[in-house]
Amino acid sequence: MSINNVPTPKVSTRWSFAIFACTLGAFVVESQLTQYLQTNLGYRQPFFTFYLVHSAFAVIFPVHLLYLTLTNKNYTVSSLCNGLTIALANHLAPHQTSRPVTSTFPRYKFLRLVLALTVGITYPGLLWFCAISLASVSDVTAIWNTNAFFAYLMTFRFKWEPRKLFAVSLATVGVLVVVYGGSTSSSAEGSGSVEKRVGLKPSAPLIGDLLTLVASLGYALYQVLYKKYAALPSDPELVAEAAYEHLPASDDSPNVQFDDALSAALDLDDAIYPPPFGLHPNLLTSAIGMCTLSMLWVFIPVLHIMDIEPFRLPGNLAVTSTIVGIALSGVVFNAGFMVLLGTWGPIIVSVGNLLTIVLVFVSDIVFGAGLEAVTAGGVIGCSVIVAAFGVLVYDMLDKKRHSRPINVG
Repeated sequence: MSINNVPTPKVSTRWSFAIFACTLGAFVVESQLTQYLQTNLGYRQPFFTFYLVHSAFAVIFPVHLLYLTLTNKNYTVSSLCNGLTIALANHLAPHQTSRPVTSTFPRYKFLRLVLALTVGITYPGLLWFCAISLASVSDVTAIWNTNAFFAYLMTFRFKWEPRKLFAVSLATVGVLVVVYGGSTSSSAEGSGSVEKRVGLKPSAPLIGDLLTLVASLGYALYQVLYKKYAALPSDPELVAEAAYEHLPASDDSPNVQFDDALSAALDLDDAIYPPPFGLHPNLLTSAIGMCTLSMLWVFIPVLHIMDIEPFRLPGNLAVTSTIVGIALSGVVFNAGFMVLLGTWGPIIVSVGNLLTIVLVFVSDIVFGAGLEAVTAGGVIGCSVIVAAFGVLVYDMLDKKRHSRPINVG
């Protein structure tokens, strides 16, 4: 199949919301299992659990690749990998015809990108772990979830749209109402892959709050920079609006220029380009998992020697099964999160993730304290968050409706 004959990947609104629903559900499962692991089962190894969950990201790309080859007879492993190679080469080193003939793929740029993504998604979570032992859970949760507002402020070349500014501000207010309204002391986690540490008395609230603020800023910056540097120009949200500044010399056209070395190394007639929806972000997510697996293990013996987190393996099947469940739900959450970043952008995804507060609030009622968990602050705050997300969804659908060509004949 010629790469120039493959259309730009499209994704329906229905599929986007299906992925979003799975992402939210996975977060709730991960949240409840993590709480169960640390409270009911008494297994409090936050960094080790964090390491296992993030390392599990490595399975995302192989599973997606297998799914595509089994469900579409026109897809082969080689054609999909060739298409990804072309997309990455054209995105990371666009139109660099002066590259030496021995250079077929910008490996070092790709490795730097993966390393940057790994650091970007890891350090906010680790800061959250530090903060939760220093400040109250309510403070940490409230400050962390303001990353939606920070993501809006950090967006590059973004036109200040009153509707979006109102929605993001409304969502931030909703978070504060939920947390300080007393709905629950642990209504939401810092991120999809960060576990709770409960029962710790705040020892340094100011330091904990400052660490959480830095973590929230970092998480918002990660989302915006991912959209700017890692997302492909063919991603749906980038095609819909030019709100982000991308790597120099990159364009949205599917026609690609290659040097002779790359053309010789690949069978250009056997390449799916642009890559199918979600394959590129899932490749990056798997790369983050491999980077975590190969590098962050070093800190496990260090933490053990320093007696910060004495290492101990899971002692029974219940603990092991729960960790596996956390890892699987973390894989689903982060895979969906990365895909939605390219589809909807960081602002809508950040505010959308606040709906996890609503779902965890509901799950606490169903599986936890029952109606005792219901408070006026919780109900009002959750309603405000849902309303804010509804405003952003309406804005997104309204833009799509106005961007469609009008048939006059």
